Amino acid sequence: MKTQYFRDVDETLITTTLPNGLRLQVVPRPAYHKSYAIMTTDYGAIDTRFAPDGKQMVTYPAGIAHFLEHKLFEKEDHDAFDLFGETGASANAFTSATKTSFLFSTTTQFNKNLQILLDFVQAPFFSTESVAKEQGIIGSEIQMYQDDPGWRVYAGLLENLFPNHPAHVDVAGTAASIAQITPEMLYTIHRVFYQPSNMTLVIVGNIDVENVIDFVAANQAQKTFPTRQPIVRGVEADVQTADIIPYRELKMPVSRPKTLVGFKGQVAIPQTAAGWQYQLSIRLLLEVLFGDSSQLYQAWYDRGLIDDSFDFDFTNQRSFSYGLVGGDTDDPQGLSAAIKEVLAHAADQADLNRNRVALIKRASLGKYYAGLNGLNGVANQLSALSFGEASLFDFPQILNRISFEDLEQLIPKLFNTEALTVLTMLPEGK
Repeated sequence: MKTQYFRDVDETLITTTLPNGLRLQVVPRPAYHKSYAIMTTDYGAIDTRFAPDGKQMVTYPAGIAHFLEHKLFEKEDHDAFDLFGETGASANAFTSATKTSFLFSTTTQFNKNLQILLDFVQAPFFSTESVAKEQGIIGSEIQMYQDDPGWRVYAGLLENLFPNHPAHVDVAGTAASIAQITPEMLYTIHRVFYQPSNMTLVIVGNIDVENVIDFVAANQAQKTFPTRQPIVRGVEADVQTADIIPYRELKMPVSRPKTLVGFKGQVAIPQTAAGWQYQLSIRLLLEVLFGDSSQLYQAWYDRGLIDDSFDFDFTNQRSFSYGLVGGDTDDPQGLSAAIKEVLAHAADQADLNRNRVALIKRASLGKYYAGLNGLNGVANQLSALSFGEASLFDFPQILNRISFEDLEQLIPKLFNTEALTVLTMLPEGK
């Protein structure tokens, strides 16, 4: 067991790995009434190609990770949501490109709820009938997303950037892909990716640390798991630019056009503290250039080129990364051209100066400290971040290492024209 005290944020993080490989992280918050737990597996929507038990490579249907997330709550004679409801706890789950997480928050009976979480995640039950029922439910959910213009623009941008990588496929899959899912597939995925050594349990709140660690250890010691096998994934890092689709238009019944400019990460960002610093540097650079305190933002807003929907982001996941900039506009061609012009000449922008970079760093640190007040935000980020020995609480030190020169050196690595794409949505009939 390892105990770390982070003086900058006045936080304590206790980390231990149980004999079966389950990684446990605990952050005590004795002043809080609520406690929060999240159990995460390093398996998500892009992991459709893998070698079960290290044998022959197989490809499973898109959307199966999300499908499994839904089905784990349902057992032969009960639903885990009902068990949480009986204790007054609030439960949820979500699937991303590379992770699947199950969580609850409660003010009472923490260990009882923790047992519910551990048991329903680690004891799957799938039947032909229940799978068929879920296929109809998720099929309706998929259609709902297809009718959402904002989602369609975002999904379309990923299709432009990653046409040959599963990052472009919706987390929920398609109606056709989920129709192929069988109970046998779900059991195989659970055996391969839900082994304790591929999972992390994070607990934050008003709990007795020693008691909760002993409780989890006892729960795991009572269970028998398949022999631990190396996980062999078939998805490789996608950093090439040759297959990017430069421009596409979509049409839907929207009142105003939408446009997004995307750029593809051209280096594989390592899961280390240095990789985290690189990722934070990109986000700082985007804030410097496009943030609502920048000269550029104010000029575009005053001209009516953008409105409050204008946004930007950078995402780094296992095997791919990308950034996006854009929003609603009456002049999608004008906005996308203006964004591309800024990216092409980012080093010459007036906002890129030492004083502004220092200001943005201070603002980022303030947002970080504010975010530490929420138990769920702390737990979710601890479970999502994978940067070696670095943790969420190292953020102030990592941020402090980023220099003005670091941002300058980023520009030629990120914003070359071959790495860019534009996705525009126009109102139907135009």
